[in-house]
Amino acid sequence: MSAAVAGAADAGTEAAGIGATRVGLGYDVHAFAAPEADRPLILGGVHIEHERGLLGHSDADVLVHAVADALLGALRAGDIGEHFPDTDPAFAGADSLVLLVRVGEMVRARGWQVVDVDTVIIAQAPRLSPYREEMRGRLATALELAIDQVGVKATTTEGLGFEGRGEGIAAQAIVLLRAAGEGCAC
Repeated sequence: MSAAVAGAADAGTEAAGIGATRVGLGYDVHAFAAPEADRPLILGGVHIEHERGLLGHSDADVLVHAVADALLGALRAGDIGEHFPDTDPAFAGADSLVLLVRVGEMVRARGWQVVDVDTVIIAQAPRLSPYREEMRGRLATALELAIDQVGVKATTTEGLGFEGRGEGIAAQAIVLLRAAGEGCAC
């Protein structure tokens, strides 16, 4: 690598004239557990009325996992599986909001502030709009944000794909971070 390229890489986003900001994108998917597994459906830290929960090592909260991955991506710190591996018995049945709190602490410890979080849950069923504000609140609390800094949407796939067939649920999240002290009103 040439000295000019290395210098530009070291300058990061400030060289681009946009201040010290970073964007992270997260995605997660979990299959529904068998009905006899008797697992609760938890999305955004909220218990959702549904006949089946999601299969996973932790509580399988796809929404929280997507947000955590987006934050870790923005930090350039790997992914949720590296920090909370499904091979570690300590995370069996873990409350994903507790893990998100830890990721939020990591964000702040590395000198960043969360400016905004936006998410979408992809599921044919159940209907999620009655739970949206509670999910926003739980995510905001876990990350020490105002509720208006967190967006939660839900969509169907019009019967297409694994979500449309009712085999599981997916979630996507995007986050914006700003270096602490950069005039963030967060």
